[in-house]
Amino acid sequence: MFLGQREGDNKPPATIMLAEANFGAYPMSNGLTRLGSRFIANTADLEQAKSERHHLLDAERAQKLGLITFALDDIDWDDEVRVFLEERASFSPDGLTGLEANLRFAGPETMESKIFARLTAWQNWIFQRPNAVGEDGALKRYGTGQQPVYDTRRV
Repeated sequence: MFLGQREGDNKPPATIMLAEANFGAYPMSNGLTRLGSRFIANTADLEQAKSERHHLLDAERAQKLGLITFALDDIDWDDEVRVFLEERASFSPDGLTGLEANLRFAGPETMESKIFARLTAWQNWIFQRPNAVGEDGALKRYGTGQQPVYDTRRV
């Protein structure tokens, strides 16, 4: 999240606001809300975030509450976003599917999360795709010192 304002920009600083929907209206497959999954190890942090609902939270406050991963200022923003995008572009699109599944299905495991997180994402998508098992795929080149060649299109 951008911290403060860009020099010469007349837009107000970025803010977020939590509402009731963040705390129960849309449970995930593990029975928790998204914020409940984010704060799974510490219910006190979840309660602190809950006490801030309906307030505009700037980047600094949102980071202190654990609601965002990074609060970057004008000096760091462009470089950090560039590095983030370059790192993600270096991953196999199929591998990113697995990373996303791991984040989406965190927390207590249920039958639904087993099916949609592990079985579907990993076995039926990632390990069977050309980016993994193709001639130039990650699993074929693992340990060889050669970089895999990824097809970035979803096929």
